[in-house]
Amino acid sequence: MTAAENVCYTLINVPMDSEPPSEISLKNDLKGDVKLKTEALKKVIIMILNGEKLPGLLMTIIRFVLPLQDHTIKKLLLVFWEIVPKTTPDGRLLQEMILVCDAYRKDLQHPNEFIRGSTLRFLCKLKEAELLEPLMPAIRACLEHRHSYVRRNAVLAIYTIYRNFEHLIPDAPELIHDFLVNEKDASCKRNAFMMLIHADQDRALDYLSTCIDQVQTFGDILQLVIVELIYKVCHANPSERARFIRCIYNLLQSSSPAVKYEAAGTLVTLSSAPTAIKAAAQCYIDLIIKESDNNVKLIVLDRLIELKEHPSHERVLQDLVMDILRVLSTPDLEVRKKTLQLALDLVSSRNVEELVIVLKKEVIKTNNVTEHEDTDKYRQLLVRTLHSCSVRFPDMAANVIPVLMEFLSDNNEAAAADVLEFVREAIQRFDNLRPLIVEKMLEVFHSIKSVKIYRGALWILGEYCSTKEDIQSVMTEVRRSLGEIPIVESEIKKEAGELKPEEEVSVGPAQKLVTEMGTYATQSALSSSRPAKKEEDRPPLRGFLLDGDFFVAASLATTLTKIALRYVSLVQEKKKQNSFNAEAMLLMATILHLGKSSLPKKPITDDDVDRISLCLKVLSECSPLMNDIFNKECRQSLSHMLSAKLEEEKLSQKKESEKRNVTVQPDDPISFMQLTAKNEMSSKEDQFQLSLLAAMGNTQRKEAADPLASKLNKVTQLTGFSDPVYAEAYVHVNQYDIVLDVLVVNQTSDTLQNCTLELATLGDLKLVEKPSPLTLAPHDFANIKANVKVASTENGIIFGNVVYDVSGAASDRNCVVLSDIHIDIMDYIQPASCTDAEFRQMWAEFEWENKVTVNTNIIDLNEYLQHILKSTNMKCLTPEKALSGYCGFMAANLYARSIFGEDALANVSIEKPIHLGPEAPVTGHIRIRAKSQGMALSLGDKINLSQKKTSL
Repeated sequence: MTAAENVCYTLINVPMDSEPPSEISLKNDLKGDVKLKTEALKKVIIMILNGEKLPGLLMTIIRFVLPLQDHTIKKLLLVFWEIVPKTTPDGRLLQEMILVCDAYRKDLQHPNEFIRGSTLRFLCKLKEAELLEPLMPAIRACLEHRHSYVRRNAVLAIYTIYRNFEHLIPDAPELIHDFLVNEKDASCKRNAFMMLIHADQDRALDYLSTCIDQVQTFGDILQLVIVELIYKVCHANPSERARFIRCIYNLLQSSSPAVKYEAAGTLVTLSSAPTAIKAAAQCYIDLIIKESDNNVKLIVLDRLIELKEHPSHERVLQDLVMDILRVLSTPDLEVRKKTLQLALDLVSSRNVEELVIVLKKEVIKTNNVTEHEDTDKYRQLLVRTLHSCSVRFPDMAANVIPVLMEFLSDNNEAAAADVLEFVREAIQRFDNLRPLIVEKMLEVFHSIKSVKIYRGALWILGEYCSTKEDIQSVMTEVRRSLGEIPIVESEIKKEAGELKPEEEVSVGPAQKLVTEMGTYATQSALSSSRPAKKEEDRPPLRGFLLDGDFFVAASLATTLTKIALRYVSLVQEKKKQNSFNAEAMLLMATILHLGKSSLPKKPITDDDVDRISLCLKVLSECSPLMNDIFNKECRQSLSHMLSAKLEEEKLSQKKESEKRNVTVQPDDPISFMQLTAKNEMSSKEDQFQLSLLAAMGNTQRKEAADPLASKLNKVTQLTGFSDPVYAEAYVHVNQYDIVLDVLVVNQTSDTLQNCTLELATLGDLKLVEKPSPLTLAPHDFANIKANVKVASTENGIIFGNVVYDVSGAASDRNCVVLSDIHIDIMDYIQPASCTDAEFRQMWAEFEWENKVTVNTNIIDLNEYLQHILKSTNMKCLTPEKALSGYCGFMAANLYARSIFGEDALANVSIEKPIHLGPEAPVTGHIRIRAKSQGMALSLGDKINLSQKKTSL
C-alpha cells in the first residue's frame, strides 16, 4: 500500500465558507474557558490539515490546554498531536515535545480506563522513536490493567511499535505470548494472536498447538484469526496440513456463521479430498438454509457453484443434490432460481429420480399456496427444470407428464404455456408416451381456461391422435366444448327464450406483440373471471368465439381437417367416412356463419375466414397432396425445429464443458508439491488478501492478453501540458461506483494552497463526497481519489475544474477547467439470454422505445449483425439456423442485461437493397426497448456511434 492508501483514522468535515482566524485570536481563545478552547482547538486542527504551520501556538497549547482533564479536549489533543509537525526543519525532535511526552506518560497511568485506552490507540500512530522510548515502561504496565479495553489497546500499541521500531521492545513476541497464555478476554486474545501471526509465526503455531482441542470454545473473532493463520501456514508450508486440517474440520461446527464460511473456504483450498469437499459443501448448504439474509444465501450459493466448476468436485456435489434442494424452502425467487440451476447442472442418472420426486412435490405445493406474486414465476421455474430433466433422462417423462398436465387448466397462462411446450416436445420425442399424453390431454381439455393454451392443446390433439377411438374422442370433446349447433340459431333462441341481457365477459386491453419478423401483431387478453352461472351456460370454445377470438377457430379448423383426413385413411366404410367429414365441415360452416353474424363482440377477420374456407375445400376434395401437407409436413417442421434446438443446447453444453476441462499439453511441466520452492508456493493468490481488496473496491481484474489493453487505456487527460496545473484521471469502474484516481501536478515554481478538485456530474451519477483541499509544493504532485455512485445504466459525463490559491499572491483564486470524462454504458452491459416468450412479454411491457435508422458502410447483412453484437455487448437470441442462408433481408432479436438488473431488448430488421447493386450498404431499422428512458437512449447513441465500420 502506498502512503496515500494507508488506513485513515480521522475524518474531519471542513466548512469552507468561514474565514480562517488569525494566530493572535486563536491564542486568546486557547486561554479562555473550556468551550472556547474546544472551538479554538478544532480550528487549529483544520488549519494544520490545510497546510498552515502555526508554530507559535505549540507552547500555548502545552501550557493552557494540555493540563485539562476534559474528555473532549483530550480527544481533540490526540488528533492535534497526530498531525502537528514534531520536528525541526533539519529533522531533530522539537524541545517542547518532551513536555508532551511527559503528559502522555501520566495519561498512561490515569485511573480512567478510557483515557488510558485512547492514549494507547494514539501511540499506534506515532512515528517518532524518541517520543515513544520514555513511554515503554508505562505501555508494558498497561498489559496488566484490570480493564480489557486498556489491555487490548496495549497489545496493539506494542505490535505497531515492534513493527516500526523493533529496538524499543525486542522481546515483544515473548511478552505477548506470555500475555496470551494467561489472558481470558476474547478481544485481547484475538489482538495478541494477531500480533504473533505477523510478528512471530512460530510462537503463534506453538500456542495454537497447545490449545488446538479447545479452539471450538474460543470466541468467533479469535476463531477467524486462527482460520487465517492455518490458511497462511499451510500454503507456505504444505507439510503442516496434516497437523491443522483437523482443527479446520472442527471449526466447521462453530456457532458463528462467519467462522463456518471462512473455515469451509479454507478447507477447500487446503484439500481436494472428497471428504473435505463434502464437509465444506455441507457447511455451505447449512449456512444457506439457516441464514435469513438473502444476500448471504446468494453469496454462499455462488461458492457452491464455484465448487461445481471443478471437475473432480462435481461428483461429490452430485451426492448432495437432495441437500441442495432443501434451499428451495427460501421464499426468495432469485435464490430458488440459482438453486434449481445448480441442481440441474448436478443431476445424474443416479439421483434424477429423487430430484424429480422433490420437484413434483414443490409443483403441487405451489398449487395450494395462496397466490403470491412470485408463486407463478416459481411454478414456471419448476416446470422448466422438470422439462430439462425429462429431455435429458427420457425415463422420467412418464412420471412427470401426468402431474404437469394438471396445470394446463391453470389460471396462470405463462406456467400453462411452459407445460404445453414441454408436452409438445415430449409427445414428438417419446413415441411410447403418446397414448398416455393424448389420454391426459383429453381429460383436462374441457377445463382449459386460456385461449392460447386451448389453441396449443387443439394442435397437439389434431397432430398426434392416431387411433379411431382417439379421433372420435377428440370430436366428442370439440362438440362438448362448442355446445349446441348451429351456434347462431341456438344463441338467438336462447335470447328469445330467456329474454335476459347477455352478461358481459371482460376483455383486457389489446396487447401489442412482436412477431419473429419484427412486425407487430395484436392479441386481446381475455379475463378468465367469468361469473359461475355463465360458465355453466356457455362451454369454453363457444365463449372464446362469442368474445370475438376467431384465431382459435382457425386452429380448430386445421385440427378437424387433420383428424378427418386421418379418419378416412383408418376407416374403410364409406358411410362412416362421409359422416365424419360432414360433421367436421358442419362445425366449420357454423363457425363461419357465427363470424359473419352480429352476435360476437368482434367480427371474424379475413385471415381466419380464408383459413377455415381452405380447410372446407381440402375436406371436400381430399387430394393426396393436401393429405401429405396436413398430416406429414407439419410434424416434420416441428421435428426440424426441435432437433435444431437440441443441437444448439448440446453445442452450448459442449462449450461449457470445454471451458471447465483443464487441458494439459504433452510438454507441460508437472509440478510436485513436495519439490516446490517456498517462494513459488507464496506466489499463489492469498484468498484473505483478495477478499480484503474486493471489500475495498480494489479488485484486480485480469488484464487482457494484449499488453496495450492495460490501465493506460483508461487514463483520461484532463488538462493541457502547458497549464499551470496538469491533471489526468484513471477511471476505475466497479459494480455500483466509479473511482476516479486523479493525478494533479503543480507545474509552477509557486506553492499552491487550497488546491481543490471540484467535480460535477451529468446523468444518473452522484458524487459521494467532495475531495479535500491540498497544498502543493513547487513542482510537487499528488493523487486525489473521488467516488461517484452509479444508480442506473446510462451514459454519464463527469466535468469540473481545479481551483487553487498561489501562496503570497494577492490575486483571486485561480481556476483550470478540466476536460469532460465520458462514462461508457458498455461497462455495465453484459450479454444475457431469455426465452422467446419472455422476450415478447418484456417487449410488450417496456414503455421506452428508441428507433435507430441503419446508416452504415457495411454491405453484408450477417457482418452488420455481428458488428452490432460486438459493439453493444448484446446477445443474439435468434438461432443460427434461422439466420443462415441469404435472402436479401434479416430479422433478429437481441438481448442484454445490465449489472443493475435492467433489461435491454433490440429488434434488428435489415435488408440489402438489391436494386442499388452488390456494393450497396445495408439499410433498415433497429428498435430498442428498455424499462428506463436513459437505457434506451444511451444504447441508441452507442449504436449510432459505432454503426460504421472503421477501416484499419
